[in-house]
Amino acid sequence: MKLMKSTLAFAIGAVSLLTLNACDDKQPAQNQQSSTSTQSDASQGLESKFVTIATGGASGPYNIIGTTLAETYSKVFKTNSKTQTTGASVENINLINQGKVEMAFVMSDVLSDAVNGTGNFSQKLDSVSEMAALYPNFVQIVTSGKTGIKTITDLKGKRVATGAQNSGVEVNARNLLAGFGITYNDITVDYLGYAEAADALKAGKIDAAFLTSGLPNSSLMELQQGFDLQLVSIPADGAAKIAESRPYFTPMDIPANTYGNKEPVPTVAIKNALVVQTKMSTDDVYKLTKQFFESLPALATAHQAAKAITVEGAQEGLVAPLHPGAEKYYAEVNGQK
Repeated sequence: MKLMKSTLAFAIGAVSLLTLNACDDKQPAQNQQSSTSTQSDASQGLESKFVTIATGGASGPYNIIGTTLAETYSKVFKTNSKTQTTGASVENINLINQGKVEMAFVMSDVLSDAVNGTGNFSQKLDSVSEMAALYPNFVQIVTSGKTGIKTITDLKGKRVATGAQNSGVEVNARNLLAGFGITYNDITVDYLGYAEAADALKAGKIDAAFLTSGLPNSSLMELQQGFDLQLVSIPADGAAKIAESRPYFTPMDIPANTYGNKEPVPTVAIKNALVVQTKMSTDDVYKLTKQFFESLPALATAHQAAKAITVEGAQEGLVAPLHPGAEKYYAEVNGQK
């Protein structure tokens, strides 16, 4: 009887051991499958662990669009993507050159200076490459109705906010003023960003301000409430003359009813650009470019200026070398047409 019990116990133990081993045999297969799946997901990601996007002031289109783009990159590529609020174009290009950010929004006039070693840049920079030409930035010179300022030439002798120091706004403000025979010696300059300039106008601390951005500018939309906001014109003939030597300036109108203005107001526009570190891999920039254009509906929801971005337009008006990754994407898109 003892022998039978021992034999039975041995048999049960053997079956249990075989069952356990069978389960163990299946477990590595499950782990292997999980590992393969993870590896597959990772292959869709980026080589770079970080994608920091330099933008501009907190209330500007750069920051609003950039924040949505960074959130999309984080979600799609499982990478650490975020925005960095900055003084905009000049600072952004310097951050790219220093390797502190991977991407940046900049104005084409500043980008042109950077690759040609002019203006704020003492030498040509080859560390920055263009990914896409974006929507036009409209030079919006604003004042209050009581100042009597109608055109850019009326700014002489006035206190004017020309944008944050060394920002794209400040660079094009200086160039435009010079084109109409006005230097910084002829005005009292305040270096103020969008929100600060709007607050200073409302408080009567300045006479006028340059806010160069996509339309509409959220700071001006807020300022318009309870403030007699007036747009200052840049005469088309003068703008056309300036564009002869600075082709990134394009004479355009701010449409009627943008800020309650009954008629279109003549000004100039400068295309924005999305730039990346030249040293980023072709594969990474290809993926970033592709996802950028696939995300346009979400970007346009974040800020309506992005509605003017198109794949076709992104290849026009380039002022810096196109990154090979972006070039690969455009070749692929153009080949599909």
